[in-house]
Amino acid sequence: MLAPLALRLPAVELPPVAADDRWAKEMAAFEAADRATPPPARPIVFTGSSSIRLWKDLDTDYAGLRVLNRGFGGSTLKDLIRHFERTILKYAPRQVVIYSGTNDINSGTPVDQVVADLRTVVERIHRDLPETRVLFIGCALNPARWAKRELMLEANRKISAYLAGDPRNTFVDPNTVMLGADGLPKADIFVADRLHMNRKGYELWAPLIRPLLVP
Repeated sequence: MLAPLALRLPAVELPPVAADDRWAKEMAAFEAADRATPPPARPIVFTGSSSIRLWKDLDTDYAGLRVLNRGFGGSTLKDLIRHFERTILKYAPRQVVIYSGTNDINSGTPVDQVVADLRTVVERIHRDLPETRVLFIGCALNPARWAKRELMLEANRKISAYLAGDPRNTFVDPNTVMLGADGLPKADIFVADRLHMNRKGYELWAPLIRPLLVP
């Protein structure tokens, strides 16, 4: 059962962001957005890399749910760890939806390190927000990074096995809707870079994820 709104966390002390931090502007933009439009109480926070940041119709796709997009494109799990307070903790979310790890693998981070970094994020969530659920969207296969597919699939297997150890966690495999009958990525769901999804791609993700969200 979710904690009553009266039990929301007190104000979270945000650590300073270094001036040379790659994500300083994005973190400042989140703070400005919070001042302009206060976020809902106990939202479902979507965070991670560009596939979250570019989900422009998130509010429409999940009408009736209190969702909040805090994705920052190009980020890795280590970036999410570093900015945990600003992207997750300060919102006291009822659920955190994460899509991250593909940039890590693409840059050469070993799969076991990716899993370890995700473990750090998840354990921090459950330590500081013990009633918060975690939904991890597995590494999506796409034409631009097809050569890395075996590493992505290995990461999905290991992450799924890790998350299965706690009923507060859920793993969802986006490839169940992104691959065609031939086992290849559907060509019409990507923009020109063949890495990021177009609206058709998000129309596949939205109903896949919706039944797993905490109302």
